[in-house]
Amino acid sequence: MLNNILPAFLVGGLLCVAGQLLMDLTKAKITPAHVLVGYVTGGVILGGLGLYEPLVRIGGAGATVPLSGFGYTLVKGAMEGAQSGGILGVLAGGVQAGATGIAVAVLFGYLTAIIFNPKG
Repeated sequence: MLNNILPAFLVGGLLCVAGQLLMDLTKAKITPAHVLVGYVTGGVILGGLGLYEPLVRIGGAGATVPLSGFGYTLVKGAMEGAQSGGILGVLAGGVQAGATGIAVAVLFGYLTAIIFNPKG
């Protein structure tokens, strides 16, 4: 069990540290929104080139849970959809692959909004 947790912690932690360093150490005002877009786009590009898969094999959830993992999931679904359904499969495959993650995020966001009272 520990042999799965440690690599996931290290890979996920390094991805988060890289994003934080981008925001803290660059002269340009890089915001969390820039990091979000960059990580999803990076995950798509690296996934499409086949370079993200080794990181997933090493880091497991540490590579698939962060935003770059979402981009990887989208491109992986699009590629699988292209093989089974042609051009329409490309469009539907990414959405199908990411639908569960999106639905869970919306559900937990809604539940959190119901449980907690925001101060603003």
